Amino acid sequence: MILKSKLSVCLFLLLFVLLGLASTKSYCTGKEKEIRESVPELLTPAPMSQPRINGPLVYGCRPGHPFLYRIPCQGSRPLSFSAKGLPFGLKLDPSTGIVSGTVPGKGEYEITIQATNSKGKDSRTFKIVAGDQLALTPPMGWNHWYAHYDRITDQMMREAADVMISSGMADVGYQYVNIDDCWMNAPKNNDPKRVGPLRDDQGNVIPNSYFPDMKGLTNYIHAKGLKAGIYTSPGTLTCGGFTGAYKHEEQDARQFAAWGFDFLKYDWCSYGDIAGKDNSIEAFQKPYRQMGTILKSLDRDIVFNLCQYGMGDVWKWGGEVGGHCWRTSGDLGFELDRIFDVSLRNCEHREYSKPGEWNDPDYIQIGYIGNAGKMGIPELTAMPAAMQYAYMSMWSLMAAPLIYSGDMSKLDAFTLNVLCNPEIIRVNQDPLGECALVIKRTDECFLMVKNLLDGSKAVGLFNRGKSAMEVKVDWSELHITGKHTVRDLWREKNLGHFTQQFSTSIPAQGVVMVNIDNK
Repeated sequence: MILKSKLSVCLFLLLFVLLGLASTKSYCTGKEKEIRESVPELLTPAPMSQPRINGPLVYGCRPGHPFLYRIPCQGSRPLSFSAKGLPFGLKLDPSTGIVSGTVPGKGEYEITIQATNSKGKDSRTFKIVAGDQLALTPPMGWNHWYAHYDRITDQMMREAADVMISSGMADVGYQYVNIDDCWMNAPKNNDPKRVGPLRDDQGNVIPNSYFPDMKGLTNYIHAKGLKAGIYTSPGTLTCGGFTGAYKHEEQDARQFAAWGFDFLKYDWCSYGDIAGKDNSIEAFQKPYRQMGTILKSLDRDIVFNLCQYGMGDVWKWGGEVGGHCWRTSGDLGFELDRIFDVSLRNCEHREYSKPGEWNDPDYIQIGYIGNAGKMGIPELTAMPAAMQYAYMSMWSLMAAPLIYSGDMSKLDAFTLNVLCNPEIIRVNQDPLGECALVIKRTDECFLMVKNLLDGSKAVGLFNRGKSAMEVKVDWSELHITGKHTVRDLWREKNLGHFTQQFSTSIPAQGVVMVNIDNK
């Protein structure tokens, strides 16, 4: 009797569970519905299994210096790489796609790269320009600041390099893994492991205990075919209160080169105390001209990033003092709700954007980022999905450096979908190096038009308003006539042939970014 009763209860409970499961397949609670509907649409198609070579078409380097370049390529692994026309002094690892060696003599070397796997093959031309200019296309990579602030460690940097490979970011062109502030010792800090002597007896800067082997760190990054970046200030202390380069500029630069770094961010910070009230152009230029001259004398290519927030109209002279990119405004970490305004201001300086000299409106901050005002622990951004696509679109159309600054250990599918669209990145990396022209419609609507080397035009149709709207672009505004193919770059599909104009609906705070062919 007891056994039968227990059996009845069990059958009842089983039936209840099954009915419950069935009901959840047809219906969901309000909370479940909210979560399901909050999952953003992924615009970028998943990579195909056959090879697709990405990255820039042109690459600048200096003769006689070490050369390192990982061919960005999507497709099922294993892949096999080959190159025709590779100059003497350079070699290609066919299994990794890493080109290394010593830069040949001054000149232009056109190479045909091929990638093959079991699903097919792809090839493209790639020009190595050995000369005086670096960064012939905007730098792409990652910087730790807006995720880790003064919590950064050697292990976090290595993990970021690992993720740049495993996530597929390197396969679309991201290559720099950059340390920002707080790698040195500080005279005082809340973390005693970051406090210690600022320099040794020979005057060499001392990394804090979280960075026990700087050469080992760059070797680790380079082994993956990636580049390593570092940070300092021309002042006595950095923004975070750590050791600056003042009166040790050449010694520090040579130390960075000996460690193997490929990128230097030079942040104004406490140099303001040294410059005092002198607001002349010469005073703004002085520390950057000094470091730019030093970097050119080294036996290593180091891309020079001027971080002085647009003072003295830096876009007019940044290249003259040896810079390759320069901030045009304050930290975007305090302006994420105004990315449209930041972009429009940056575009006002479009005439100064060109190969090797880039206007920098700050980093891409999506995914998990910390509160910049509090240097907080990374949290998922509240920025709407449509605005994140608009963010990446504007930076690509402006030919701005594409430096991501979120938590690499917490990358999700949506963040990678925004960061890793090859056709959007191709616009950013276009060898012409043009920053888009803004055509303002209303306070809520504007276009960004970028001429590309192949004669086509990349056009972003932006809606910064709070509701969807129809937006059009007339051929007369683009100085073209006739029938043209319009391609949706985010969705990587042709939308058809259009005559005289193209019109489409733009989501709230979003974008539709297209390519209009040159026929």
